[in-house]
Amino acid sequence: MIRLVLVDDDPLVRAGLVLMLGGAEDVEIVGEAADGGEVEELVDRTRPDVVLMDIRMPGVDGLTATERLRGREKAPQVVVLTTFHADEQVLRALRAGAAGFVLKDTPPAEILAAVRRVAAGDPVLSPTVTRQLMEHAAGSALDTRRSGARSRMAVLNEREREVAVEVGRGSSNAEIAAGLFMSVATVKTHVSRILAKLGLNNRVQIALLAYDAGLLEEGGH
Repeated sequence: MIRLVLVDDDPLVRAGLVLMLGGAEDVEIVGEAADGGEVEELVDRTRPDVVLMDIRMPGVDGLTATERLRGREKAPQVVVLTTFHADEQVLRALRAGAAGFVLKDTPPAEILAAVRRVAAGDPVLSPTVTRQLMEHAAGSALDTRRSGARSRMAVLNEREREVAVEVGRGSSNAEIAAGLFMSVATVKTHVSRILAKLGLNNRVQIALLAYDAGLLEEGGH
């Protein structure tokens, strides 16, 4: 069973999510919260696998709550709920460790699929959406991040760097293995080492850092 917590200040939205997701045989909704300030205590009490988190709430917003959660040991995965797909707050939530996001008008079956994917350890961002987000944040803000991102990426060896670039391009483990002539198991090992060396939570953060460092435009060099 996937243990799920719902966080949204609108009781009608929460009721709709319960209706949509509560009927799935493999999902158990173990808690609800109306404010990001309630999330940590709720997570401690219910031990969910996934938190479906609204971004905009009048008290503690979803961004702050995500940052707090993902900074903890054994943190649940976070999927951000939002109205706009190209949103600076969404990008900040992904940098903080959210595994992806879904729009509030997403069909129920797709929201359920997103919860299942995140619970299985897969991000819920397509390469196209990831690129849209990163382009949205381009410009002067990117310039200020580039040198810092390059310094962080310098700890990777050449093979890890190649894998990081392919993750940034949205390639699956199988695609990376075929393109770089290694086994899928070796790719998984490289991804785990990249996450550990860079202090990241998931593949989305690898993609964002590779983009910030300019590696995707340079072909990894």
